[in-house]
Amino acid sequence: MSRPNCPSALIIGIACLAMWRGIAASELESEPVADEFPITDIDRAYWAFQPIQRPELPATANNRWSRTPVDRFILGELESEGLDPLPEADRTTLIRRVTFDLTGLPPTPDEIDRFLADHSPDAYERLVDRLLASTAYGERWGMHWLDLARFAETDGFEHDKVRPEAWRYRDWLIRALNDDLPYDRLVALQLAADQVAPWDPEAQLATGFLLAGPDMPDINLQEERRHVFLNSMTANVGEVLLGLQFGCCQCHDHKADPISQRDFYRLRACFEEIELFQEPKLPLTSSDGSHPEVVQARVTRTPSGEPDPSRLWVRGDFRRPGPIVQPAVLRAAVASDDAAPLAVPDSQLRRQLADWMVAPDNPLTPRVIVNRLWQYHFGVGLAATTSDFGLMGVPPSHPELLDWLASELIRQEWSLKSIHRLLVTSAVYRTASKPCAPGADEVWRQLIAADPENHLLGRMRRRRLEGEAIRDAMLAVSGRLNRQAGGPGIRPPLPAEVVQTLLKDQWPVTPDAGQHDRRSVYLFVRRNLKYPLFDVFDRPDQNLSCCRRQQTTIAPQALAMLNSEVTQQCADSVAARITAAAGSDAADRIVSAYRLLLGRLPTDTELDSAVAFVASDPAGWRDLCLALLNVSEFVYVD
Repeated sequence: MSRPNCPSALIIGIACLAMWRGIAASELESEPVADEFPITDIDRAYWAFQPIQRPELPATANNRWSRTPVDRFILGELESEGLDPLPEADRTTLIRRVTFDLTGLPPTPDEIDRFLADHSPDAYERLVDRLLASTAYGERWGMHWLDLARFAETDGFEHDKVRPEAWRYRDWLIRALNDDLPYDRLVALQLAADQVAPWDPEAQLATGFLLAGPDMPDINLQEERRHVFLNSMTANVGEVLLGLQFGCCQCHDHKADPISQRDFYRLRACFEEIELFQEPKLPLTSSDGSHPEVVQARVTRTPSGEPDPSRLWVRGDFRRPGPIVQPAVLRAAVASDDAAPLAVPDSQLRRQLADWMVAPDNPLTPRVIVNRLWQYHFGVGLAATTSDFGLMGVPPSHPELLDWLASELIRQEWSLKSIHRLLVTSAVYRTASKPCAPGADEVWRQLIAADPENHLLGRMRRRRLEGEAIRDAMLAVSGRLNRQAGGPGIRPPLPAEVVQTLLKDQWPVTPDAGQHDRRSVYLFVRRNLKYPLFDVFDRPDQNLSCCRRQQTTIAPQALAMLNSEVTQQCADSVAARITAAAGSDAADRIVSAYRLLLGRLPTDTELDSAVAFVASDPAGWRDLCLALLNVSEFVYVD
């Protein structure tokens, strides 16, 4: 079989049916199962399944506060409760907030100075445009999506074998986000790039989304492996793209939502053509036709013969075949049962599924993604359970705003950057997280009394940075950050106490020490071994889709920030940096340290205390920098 001229897309790509499956499906005797329940008008009347409407903007009494249409919806709810929002945050807080949100990095002192000195009416909007155009944007927002996709560079389970080319999906995703690839296209390529754009080697990398989860390539029962993998893939597609939890439906009908076991296996039928092949190392030609590379491959192959029929599996057991099912989308999410089946050739099922995912009559996909964007900017989604829009989830606090944003995404041709810009330039995004202006104390007290959970969004939530952003921030302020993009995952050195517990070759350190300070999104992701600093700051389990990271407060976090090698090295580098930049004057050095690490000037009290501290200890400069890396202000964003 001739091999197409594309590098690693095929390595993490789709493989069509050609695997021996033990017993042919046609020889299996199916078990009877209960009749399927009907989808009623009441089921389809549930808010998540209703067609998206573009509501009129609410009327508000305060016509001066709103900056974007988003603000009208927020202010309307606040005014209905007799409340006012907090005033706008100061400009230093705003540039730090929006820079971390859009790029995952702190603003430099020069960037802060330029913004504070720019008094033009559109200074903030131009700042936002610059950040959205930065390559750091894709690295930041790619990390959020990789949490959802369950991305790792190993298989997981007991052997946790390395996937040497998995990083190519991560790099494709970052490039796609930086290029503002329309979200409908982003979805289509990740589900079916080999069918949507078979001529495009770059696009083929997108199918790594389907294969990003854990796998058991060495299991003896390959039929069981395939069954578990397809079920996991189907459940994750529903969770990430549709915001529905129906993994339980591989065994039984959903206990709350109108999703049957047959619905699950009809959706899975769209992926039945997918097979995984562990083949010997194969030479593949790069996209320019030269430089063949040798890789452990999962390859695309042409189907040989008719595929086995898709079935329901009784109680999710691959040894208990049920009735044959036909490929279809979820019945509850379409106008009638007749609209659910997909009547296309088996070789185009994923393309047809992708078309439905972003079709005008599918209300779930746009609602889910704009709700995710809202969560990452504001701390909590408009619907708090961002991956569960079902009956067990939390309904939206502002349903009309959610629909307006979903309709706006479609109106903006599915541009994610346009929604980012809309959200971060809004007045509600710019509100302070605490009283910071004359008269704000009374507004604060009223908001806390009437809305302690901040459902009405009268104030901004204070949020802690993720472990990856904390590490990147330390590297950035110390001048150590290597901004090189892409490539295989980097393995920096691990603490000695961790190394002592490792198996042979479980974490071979990257030989080039200059690579160790790359951005955290480029560090090697091993399912069975989390990077210690990320682990202590609640890195999610890469075997499961994570829509919102936990934020624990535990003693090991403080110990890691004080004693980890990366923190110690960064403290040394910051001390050397302020010494070189500010000369011998102690006050100048302290001012430089505060501006570099916290983005602001020290107060008089802080300055006096710091001067006294460094005067009493020859090693005081390094210890001062270490202390500033450990203050809450460094790891939290107001």
